[in-house]
Amino acid sequence: MGSPPTLAVVGATGSVGTVMRELLSSRRNVWGEIRLVASGRSAGKRLPCRGEQLPVHELTPEVFDGVDIAMFDVPDGVSLAWAPVAVSRGVTVVDNSSAFRMDPDVPLVVPEVNREDLQHRPRGIVSNANCTTMAMIMAIAPLHREYGLRELVLASYQAVSGAGQIGVDTLHDQLSKVAGDRALGSRPGNVRQAVGDDLGPFPAPLALNVVPWSGDLAPDGWSSEELKLRNESRKILGLPDLKVSATCVRVPVVTGHSIAVHAVFGSELDAEGARQVLRNAPAVILVDDPEAGEFPMPIDAVGTDPSWVGRIRRAIDDPRALDLFITGDNMRKGAALNTVQIAELLAEEFARG
Repeated sequence: MGSPPTLAVVGATGSVGTVMRELLSSRRNVWGEIRLVASGRSAGKRLPCRGEQLPVHELTPEVFDGVDIAMFDVPDGVSLAWAPVAVSRGVTVVDNSSAFRMDPDVPLVVPEVNREDLQHRPRGIVSNANCTTMAMIMAIAPLHREYGLRELVLASYQAVSGAGQIGVDTLHDQLSKVAGDRALGSRPGNVRQAVGDDLGPFPAPLALNVVPWSGDLAPDGWSSEELKLRNESRKILGLPDLKVSATCVRVPVVTGHSIAVHAVFGSELDAEGARQVLRNAPAVILVDDPEAGEFPMPIDAVGTDPSWVGRIRRAIDDPRALDLFITGDNMRKGAALNTVQIAELLAEEFARG
């Protein structure tokens, strides 16, 4: 057996990159050298990883020389430009952006669901799913295997950290402006007036509010986040004709995306049967005791890896349909952890030669 593979972390200084470094420090070590990479303004910094202070290298073509696998957490445009550069220098790229997700020559992989797709990667790139899709698919995939999924109607409740650190800072700044004024929210316009122009990456105030919008404007009034839920679910599950309709909502939560799901299957089912499937599903925690006030909620799921699932009910008007609520940490399994898991599977391939 040769030496362990060299890993590059591109975007190592960002919020997801920080979680990646934490995971690399806490999980089984399968790596030789770990090379931290970021923009030129961060070059020369030293950041903690695996108990060391590792230097940050500038993103250049040469930084990939000697690298076997690279995890990218950078904006779409940076991935589009630099992932092929890395591949040209012999690197297999695991990309956390949306740049390549729908490319038919790039697998979109969730190891617990479709790890076999990892074997087909003619472009040398593997994509990581959107964080909202990820939380939902962990629970839907085992139910699909049992009952045969036909349709999804989804409403997401997405945390501000999905918009990066600026989203988190914007929410906290707004909360500080509205704290203590109990009249806010009782008259039209007074929340907007209190918050002022400090909207950050959002189209409206988040404090004391929910905003039925996440992502960029897509055709026919849809948002890019809504289309991601549809298109990525189809690709991961291998169901190109799956009916999916989604409404994405931004809520005043720091970390933890949630999804209300109405799922229609090809066969009849009952709630207890669905609970049993989910009890046995990998990376899923069942929290479903309304009588005791136990529900899946982001304040409990934050900092954990599984998808938390509850509020499981068979639809009143359709014995083939199930309603449930799912939440998960969008920074961990929804972004950093899934990327690390894919990279570890690639490292196993490298070790086998």
